[in-house]
This record gives sequence, C-alpha cells and structure tokens, in this order.
Amino acid sequence: MRKLESKAQSKISQDLYQAILKLENVDECSRFFRDLLTLEEIDEIARRWQVAQMIIKEVPYSDIEKQTGMSSVTISRIAYWLHHGMNGYKLMLTRLDLSKEK
Repeated sequence: MRKLESKAQSKISQDLYQAILKLENVDECSRFFRDLLTLEEIDEIARRWQVAQMIIKEVPYSDIEKQTGMSSVTISRIAYWLHHGMNGYKLMLTRLDLSKEK
C-alpha cells in the first residue's frame, strides 16, 4: 500500500489541480498537458479514460484489452477504482453524460 502523500507533496498536487481548474477550453488543456507530460504519458492517461468509459458500458474485458492495448491487470485496476475509488471516474462520466447511471 502506498504511503499517504507528505504535506509538501500534497501542496504541490493542490497547486497542479488549481492550475488545471484555470484551463478554459480543450485547446488550452491540450497545450498545457502537452507541455507537462510526454506524448506517451498523455496516451496512457487517455487510454485509461477510454477503459473507464468501456467498463461503464459493460464491454467485456477481453474486448477492452484488444481495443486499447491495455493489460488485463491495468483494466482490472481501473475497474476497481471506478467502483471502489473516490468516485472521480463516476463524477466525470456523469458530467459528460457517459454514465449508465442516469
């Protein structure tokens, strides 16, 4: 189990979240994340988001694995956080009207 964030790390994370909240549109978001992350990191995050959308639509894990290239372990981990996490995935799926829970 991962140790809790230190107070310093928590402050750094909060600063990042505040910066993200200041983004006004997709173009700004794209530019900020491209400067912040590598293309591979952006791709990884995007595929995780795609997996969450597929899980909520009850796509079989084997199909998700084939379509996204994600491992079954990663897919299971995303499913775990989707159903037992802090409801971040569910919040965004609902806000974007992608959730089956309407």
